[in-house]
Amino acid sequence: MADITRTIANRLLRFRSLSLLLLDVAAWAIALVLATAVRFELIDASLDLTRISVLILVAGAAHVFAAVAIVPNYALNRIGSGGDAEATVATWVIASFPIVLANVLITPRPVPNFALVLAIPTALLVMFGVRFAWRRMYDRKVMSSTNLRRVLVFGAGDGGEQIIRAMKNDPDSIYQPVGVLDDSEAKHGRLVHGVKVLGGRTDIASIARETSAEVLLLAVPSANSQLVGQVDDIAVGVGLEMLVLPTTSELINNLRLSDIRELTEQDLLGRAEVEVDIEQITSVITGKKVLVTGAGGSIGSELCRQLYNLAPARLMMLDRDESALHAVQLSIEGKALLDTPDLIVADIRDRERVFEIFEQDQPDVIFHTAALKHLTLLENHPDEGVKTNVYGTRNLLDAAEHIDVERFVNVSTDKAADPTSVLGRTKLMAERLTAAAAARASGTFVSVRFGNVLGSRGSVLPTFRSQIEKGGPVTVTDPAVTRYFMTIPEAVRLVLQSSAIGRPGEIMILDMGDPVKIVDMAKRLIRHSGKRIEIAYTGLRPGEKMHEILVASDEEGIHREHPRVTHTIGQMAGEDPESDHSLLGGMSLT
Repeated sequence: MADITRTIANRLLRFRSLSLLLLDVAAWAIALVLATAVRFELIDASLDLTRISVLILVAGAAHVFAAVAIVPNYALNRIGSGGDAEATVATWVIASFPIVLANVLITPRPVPNFALVLAIPTALLVMFGVRFAWRRMYDRKVMSSTNLRRVLVFGAGDGGEQIIRAMKNDPDSIYQPVGVLDDSEAKHGRLVHGVKVLGGRTDIASIARETSAEVLLLAVPSANSQLVGQVDDIAVGVGLEMLVLPTTSELINNLRLSDIRELTEQDLLGRAEVEVDIEQITSVITGKKVLVTGAGGSIGSELCRQLYNLAPARLMMLDRDESALHAVQLSIEGKALLDTPDLIVADIRDRERVFEIFEQDQPDVIFHTAALKHLTLLENHPDEGVKTNVYGTRNLLDAAEHIDVERFVNVSTDKAADPTSVLGRTKLMAERLTAAAAARASGTFVSVRFGNVLGSRGSVLPTFRSQIEKGGPVTVTDPAVTRYFMTIPEAVRLVLQSSAIGRPGEIMILDMGDPVKIVDMAKRLIRHSGKRIEIAYTGLRPGEKMHEILVASDEEGIHREHPRVTHTIGQMAGEDPESDHSLLGGMSLT
């Protein structure tokens, strides 16, 4: 008995508010008295409160017992939330049985049967009414608080609904939703968890002034870069801080306040959802021995992270940079002891070492991302570009052919389409060598071609950020120059998809969206920095194009299995690679 008493006492102490339990008991009393009064009025009889009080005591005791001893989450959820409603209904249902039984067994009967039938649902309505009033009072208190950041939420769909609910339910929330915006006029005037949809994109400025908003939160996880940029331009124009939610592909669970983050360059320039056929990809990866060259690079490291989640039998990561291997192992496993044979230090220029690794480890699938990639540097040191991008690729292809690998994926670049630089010519040569190997080998040898990736080492975005931090100027080659951009995760997902659908000798060309003017990118970054930074134009460097292309003038692309992957047949290197020496400016491949 002492244990039971202690348990009940502990349960009572856990309640957020004992007053809620007392209010529910009062709801039973009010419902029984009102229902009995209505019934007696119909038969012109007098109300006997003494008899009713017996049933009120039974109702109170039954409800308290159900709340304390049976329903585990009674009064523990936020008032007015779905969890609170479920617990209230469960307690009400359990308490109803002893109330009905008592009314049948007690003589004389405390209340007429009709009154009891009326009283039971009335009690639940009163309980819900109390909770609604409680929640409204709390929300008004929050709305009047000056400590919270006033937020306009753009998007009245699932994303907006989830994040507004999180703002209201999280006791540690620093956000106060003061209005919702949506381009769908059908949603205007609706309430999203008590917050009204006030208008659309064109109304942001006026609504921001009316609500004294400080923040505009883009709550559309599927938003593309164009929408993000347009909303951001409006937000900056009216002095609102712009925040966003993760993209659909980044989401794992329901949205939480911790998912709200600042706008990034990837949101503005490369935010596009890529749908892939995971079954096709797993069919060529899961259970296979996979080797990635250039595993420590921007593409290679992200490729390793995504491959790891596809459960290969073994994931071998090859790079000549031991520090880069340390970083990629740390990002995948959360530790970097560098004591696993799956980390391979090697240079793809070393033909004997490449053959030794392939013969020893027998990879089934190879992703070749190792390359020298900086255009201007290779213009000054063309021999080095040939040694890595051509000789190194040929070493890998020959070794792969020697052990009969199932699949070889050569990662290329848009610079290979009608090349004008050493980088482009060496990568085109790598594509041709891959196509030639495909004609001889039993496995599937393909190339994947795409443009710039956002945030990679040495790319334009880190350069611009560094220049802005130092006070400028930001250097742009030409005001008209454009480039294709894609986020690293997006590019890797499409590389994986291409590896599954490519046919021998094909070049898969990834859809990069619309090209972006580099000067527009620079201006946007400067604007977000809040600094006054000049832009200096330096002129195109040797080998650079004003506008990149993805498909060469002598290539014909087709879409076959994926809407964002174009297939074209790669031109093969000659039987004697020396026949292509003109492509490399006369340099020998021997």
